[in-house]
Amino acid sequence: MSAPLSHPPLEGGQRVLATFALAFATFMNVLDTTIANVSLPAIAGDVGVSPNQGTWVITSFAVANAISVPLTGWLAQRFGQVRVFVLSLLLFVLASWLCGLSSSLEMLIGFRVFQGLVAGPMVPLSQALMLQSYPRAKAGTALAIWSITTLVAPVLGPILGGWISDNLSWPWIFFINIPTGLLATWLCWRIFRHRESHTVRRPVDYVGLGLLVIWVGALQLMLDRGKELDWFNSSEIVTLAVVAFVGFCVFIAWELTDEHPIVELRYFAQRNFLVGTLAASLGFCVFFGNVVILPLWMQQFLGYTSTWSGLATAPVGILAIVLSPLIGKNLHRTDPRKIASIAFIVFALTSFMRANFTPDMTIFDVILPQFLQGIATACFFVPLVSISLSSLKPHEIAAATGVSNFVRITAAAFGTSAFTTLWERRSVLHHAQFSEAISVYNPVAQTALDNLGAQGMPLDQRLALLNRSIDVQSATLGAVEFFWLSGCIYGALTLVVWFAHPRTPGSGPRGPAVAAD
Repeated sequence: MSAPLSHPPLEGGQRVLATFALAFATFMNVLDTTIANVSLPAIAGDVGVSPNQGTWVITSFAVANAISVPLTGWLAQRFGQVRVFVLSLLLFVLASWLCGLSSSLEMLIGFRVFQGLVAGPMVPLSQALMLQSYPRAKAGTALAIWSITTLVAPVLGPILGGWISDNLSWPWIFFINIPTGLLATWLCWRIFRHRESHTVRRPVDYVGLGLLVIWVGALQLMLDRGKELDWFNSSEIVTLAVVAFVGFCVFIAWELTDEHPIVELRYFAQRNFLVGTLAASLGFCVFFGNVVILPLWMQQFLGYTSTWSGLATAPVGILAIVLSPLIGKNLHRTDPRKIASIAFIVFALTSFMRANFTPDMTIFDVILPQFLQGIATACFFVPLVSISLSSLKPHEIAAATGVSNFVRITAAAFGTSAFTTLWERRSVLHHAQFSEAISVYNPVAQTALDNLGAQGMPLDQRLALLNRSIDVQSATLGAVEFFWLSGCIYGALTLVVWFAHPRTPGSGPRGPAVAAD
């Protein structure tokens, strides 16, 4: 069956309202993946559990979300993009309300699972509907607006979550979704209800769905619990890793041979989709690792409060918001591989700037690379999404964006676990090396202890103070090594984007506004 022609692009005020509603819905969704992080102590204390048990509030959402994202294509084809998106928005509001009303950890985890499941289709479908709302020549602008919400929300989430927990109460991190979500739902239904996509009745791939749940669930649990259980020294982590690997292999084999797969993996046979998705996912993996490690290091070892660490990292959004529309507007005039290369080069340079951090750095030292990184943020998603979608037909956009967003989300989860573990282990190694030098035979160490003793400190207090100094230095060295690694990975990704096929300047990125070939 040939795909029908897409709806004509929106015009004037309708396009503005649609852009606002879709961007706001995406922002709300992505914000919810990080806003609860800093509120965990308050949540755990209120429901009477330990902070470690409280991490299931995050894990439950992540597992459910990772499972439902790749189902977007099948749901959109079966029921229509607009119906699925609006229903997901409405159910997300309901889930947020139920999460805020939870009085026990079990209730909260259950409603977070529900919230994660219904949130899955929101991000890829908002991207598809955004592209559908703009003419072909302005598809870059649509992608730019969409990308701002995806990159800025993870940075603002901890800031907003910390402020709400400190000044209101933790249920409000969920309750704030109710008015904003209802407004976005009403606007989207009003604008898009007459622009429904073509639907096709397809049988349900129950085997593929079951395999997806098994391997994604096992992988996400392994990533979330690995650090707590010392990774592969734990039989539980080994079991989860085996289940995830075997489940993944069987899932790939089944989906590539099934007549109606629940997840269409054949898009990866197209070089531009493969290269664009790979570069975007690896770049986002490292970006998210920085988003997590930098404020953690500042709060745990440099004495920054949650608010000040958030304010120091927030400037990353300034240039991103200013430059993204300009880059999107002019994307069709140039090769997107060049813009993506600029993004990775700036990412690498700012990472190397952070590699010069010291424990006595000023807040300006943190703000400067964050501010400059806004250039990279603006040049990141727009060209890479343009590359990945350039070889697809309009009716394939929803399914393809679901697959690419699933890979990106999984990469971010993997990066967070892997990089924080790397940072902690390197810090422990440096701590051990520094501690070996503390003895009566080391004149520098002995002088430091004698100077502290001259101030009237007892020996145990002197040793504790010296140990804290070693902690700070060790964590700093571990963070610096991570920043160096980030810069090297970004440098390598500069080369990866050039494996994509070139696109003729002026042709514009292909999107839903283009008729099927």
